Formats: sequence, structure tokens, C-alpha cells
Amino acid sequence: MKRVGNLMELIAAPENLRLAFWKAAKGKWSRPATRSFAEDFESRIARMSGELRAGSFVFGNYRRFRVFDPKERVIHAAAFAERVAHHGILNVCEPVFEKLAVYDSYACRKAKGRLRAIERAGVFARSHRWFLKMDVRKYFDSVLHDRLLGLLETRFKDRALLETFERIVRSYQTEPGRGLPIGSLTSQHFANFYLGGLDRQIMERERSPGYVRYMDDFVLWHPEREWLKGVRERIAGFLREDLGLGVKEFPLVNRTDLGMGFLGVRVYPDRVRMSHRGKTRFLRRLRALEAGYAVGTLGSGELQRRATCLLSVVRPWESFGFRHAAGIWKEEGGDPPARTVFCGVATGTTTRTTRGARSATTTPRPTPTTTTVFVWPERDLLREESRPEDAPVAVLPEAMEASAKSPSPVGVSRGQDCLSKAPAGALFSISEPKLPNF
Repeated sequence: MKRVGNLMELIAAPENLRLAFWKAAKGKWSRPATRSFAEDFESRIARMSGELRAGSFVFGNYRRFRVFDPKERVIHAAAFAERVAHHGILNVCEPVFEKLAVYDSYACRKAKGRLRAIERAGVFARSHRWFLKMDVRKYFDSVLHDRLLGLLETRFKDRALLETFERIVRSYQTEPGRGLPIGSLTSQHFANFYLGGLDRQIMERERSPGYVRYMDDFVLWHPEREWLKGVRERIAGFLREDLGLGVKEFPLVNRTDLGMGFLGVRVYPDRVRMSHRGKTRFLRRLRALEAGYAVGTLGSGELQRRATCLLSVVRPWESFGFRHAAGIWKEEGGDPPARTVFCGVATGTTTRTTRGARSATTTPRPTPTTTTVFVWPERDLLREESRPEDAPVAVLPEAMEASAKSPSPVGVSRGQDCLSKAPAGALFSISEPKLPNF
């Protein structure tokens, strides 16, 4: 593939940086850093554009914190201005990374998320008897800076862009010359790109009949167990010698009919179930949200946002028994339809005429309530079933419906007017950057 050049001018263009701002601000409109940037919007954009062109924009101002779910990780979140710059870079460079990726590489790609990876794993589980599951040990902490920058130089020839890449990569290290920060947008794409050689090693040289990779977790399928045991050593050698990475001990070779733990679920040839650890985490976090709302530490809006995000993991593959144990189903009398799944939580009003599951209120007048709504999925990941005509549908509460109909600037919901002080042209002069034909 020919190297791509002349991208820095596209990245530093003000219209591209405006688009990058809206992406970086999504879900963060109320934060002080976002409001501060918006109050001086045009001058900040112009200054950032000039600094990117001159190569003087500073990267590396990270906010460090720890998370413990599902395991302890140290997150390094970039400052808001840096996140805008990262989005600006990827607006232009993401198509290049996408063209280099193989079909069965997932994570940080449009329409190639966790659920698609699980769906694809189910396809291979039905086709092959054995699987090999491998994982890179401390992947983000182990990426070699020089090796990554060398790989980037084989795909990009714009010297100013390569120098920007180097400043981003070298702004963080776990030990000299190693490491990418977990929590940075560019880190995710760099990490996915870094393992592109592994994808081709497995698919072109080893010719594995089934392969799925989600970041540093990857699985191979084959009809024969001995073939997988042999390829296991060759893959570990490639990672060690070419990329400077180690594999977690005891890569698993097993039969597909016994199930495979992958991305928080257990994949069988004929079904998918949430893993035991995933269920435990889900219930613990759900109870914590309920407790926070009960004591008043969580408002209704924050509860809605977090609950909708959390409950989205209860997919069509989850059994009624688990949904009932989690307290997700709340129907007035009788058992729920066997194929009903959770859609979301909304705080607002409900009436007797609301279709779908409702709270326990029986008053005919609108009553403040937290409504639990269920819908049939558009399609089952395994069985491709469509929604029947008489299935319950989600109904927005009146307050949310009115808000949805009200006009608002791009990306800004009603009532979030933190950008009211920004110049009028800044709110609506956003367009997709014009990219070259890669």
C-alpha cells in the first residue's frame, strides 16, 4: 500500500477542529473544561490550528485515576484541549487505519464493536470443533514506542504528522520506550494498528479457518486440536520477536461445545450467555445505582444515563431467570413474554394508555414515575428473528418526547445551553472534512 501524505493541513483546518470539538464534548457539556473552551471557542480553535501546523501543540497533560471493575486499571484521561486534537487527528487518519484493518479485527471501528465480535465468534463456534484463546500480557504497558513509530512511518509520509504522532506516543511511558496510556483516544487506534501484523500472520501465513481479535484478546478456530497446539507456539514467537510482546500463561485450547469465555460472555455453538463474573458485576453495579438514587446522591438524570448504559448489556441471549433475579422485569401480574428484553430507563410520566411494561401505578392521570421500558430486539444475534406486530414498544415519557421535538444546536440537548456565549457562526459551521482518496 502506498504511503499517505499531505494530511496535516486537513487536520489543522478550523472546520475539522470544530467537528473534533463536538465529538470531544459529547456527553461532557456540563463539565467546566468544556464550558471554558466553548466560551472562547473561535480563538481556541484558531490557536490550536496554528500550534498543530507549527508542531508546538503540547501533549501529555493527563488526569490519572484508578478503576477496579472488572480489575484494577490506571486510566490516563487527556485534558479536554488534547481530546479535541486527538479527535481532529482521527477525523482524517481513521480512514487510513480502517483500510489497513482485516475484516475480523474489532474494537475502535465503526460497526465493529463488542457485540459484532461476539456474533462473529458464535459463527465460528458453530463451524469448528476446537478453539484456541490467547491474550497479550499487559498489552498497553508493553507497546514499544520505536516499533510503533516505525510501523506508522510505513503508512504515513507526512513528516509533520509523524512528528505529531511521536509527541503523542512519547508523552507517556510505563518504562523507558514502552507503553500507551489507557483512556486516550489515539492510544486505542494505535494499539489496534500495532497488532495488524499479527492479523496477517494468522490469516495469511497460518491460514486459520476462523479468527477474531478484539484489541489484544484473540481466538482461533480449527477442526483439529493438534493444529491449534502447534500454531500456539508460532504465534507466541511472532509476538515476542516482532512486536516485543508476551502472551499470558496457559493459552486455552478446548472444545467449542464446552463454551468459551470471551468479552464478558460465554459463547457456545448454539447460544450465548453472560459469564458468571459478568452477572455478578452487573448485579453489584445495578444495586449501587438503586442505593445511590434512594439516598439522593444520584439525581434522576444521572440515574437515567448510567442505568441505560449499564442495562444495555442485557442482550437477547440473557435468560428470563437472570432478568427476573436482577429485578429488571416489573409487569403487573402474570409472567413476562419469553422474548422481551430491556431497552432503557426513563424518568418522566406515564399513563394508563402507555404500551409496554410500566411502573405499578394504576392512576389514569399522568404521574411522576421511573418507567422501565421493554422492547423486542430488531434482530436476534443468533436466530435472526424479527419483531412481531403485537410486541411491546418503547414509549418516551411526555417530558422527553417534548424535548426530543424541540429544536436545538447540533449535539446539544435542550437545556444544555453552555455554548450560548460562543460566536453564532461556531454553532453551525461544522462539516465533515474533505479527505483524499486513500
